[in-house]
Amino acid sequence: MITPSEKHDLDLYLISPRGFCAGVERAVEIVEQSLAKWGPPVYVRHEIVHNKFVVDTLRAKGVVFVKSLDECPDDRPVVLSAHGVAQSVIKKAKNRNLKFFDAICPLVSKVHVEIQRNHKEGLQNVMIGHAGHPETLGTLGQLQSGEIHLVETVDDVAKLDPSNPDKMAYVTQTTLSVDDIAPIIVALKERFPNIKGPHKSDICYATTNRQEAVKKAAPFIECLFVIGSPNSSNTKRLVEVGIQSGCAFSLLISGPDQMDLNFIKRFKTIGLTSGASAPEILVERCQDFLNNHFNLNFVSLETIKEDVTFNLPKELRA
Repeated sequence: MITPSEKHDLDLYLISPRGFCAGVERAVEIVEQSLAKWGPPVYVRHEIVHNKFVVDTLRAKGVVFVKSLDECPDDRPVVLSAHGVAQSVIKKAKNRNLKFFDAICPLVSKVHVEIQRNHKEGLQNVMIGHAGHPETLGTLGQLQSGEIHLVETVDDVAKLDPSNPDKMAYVTQTTLSVDDIAPIIVALKERFPNIKGPHKSDICYATTNRQEAVKKAAPFIECLFVIGSPNSSNTKRLVEVGIQSGCAFSLLISGPDQMDLNFIKRFKTIGLTSGASAPEILVERCQDFLNNHFNLNFVSLETIKEDVTFNLPKELRA
């Protein structure tokens, strides 16, 4: 047992906003309410959100995660992930008369609407995003294959070969870093002066808020722990933002089991935040772990209050 006198002093900056965004809360609640209404098993196509703890918790309650609708029986509810899916998936679910709920984040849905609108106006779409990410795949799947150009870097912009350079529009993956996409947007506008952008940034409010909070905290901390899963895009961006903002020791962890005591003892100030798909219980467990080994001085750093909520599907509202 470590006595208080043996503990090192440590300032712990609790960075906020952090954790679940409104879209993740809605998606998880859709699964929870489906379980409550119809009982297990409830089928979910792909991970509902990118967090292992959340997925494992739901699996223990009777959720079955599948890669394809072909793995879902006709008589059980199906939930489609928060990242959004291609139109072909929606069509298949309807053709099979499945009881399905699309848990797509409304902010991702906004991007899908933009894609469709641009297409109807005769504009060629360009998406700034990461190849292979579920959100990107879902957005690309809003139109026929090849009708949306994907760019990940400034170099990709130079390789674009549109049929009509004067009739173009761009959208972005919602979980990217505002700073990272800025030079790509500049490159698009330089090469295609008439390109149309979204009326409002596609980067989601939660992604922006969490990144801004990390930027504000970075000058005060020597080390930053970002709680989340390695396959979470917005979580990985938080780590990158921490490094770019001057906190060289910015690390992604899934929970307290990945906290190295000897490493932490090198510092006097550390920060703690979490990605938009990480539940607050993981933050609490990390706090408890640190509190057991250090004399903690808690410092709360909150940059903005979030009050965004998204409605559940009518059939699932209490």
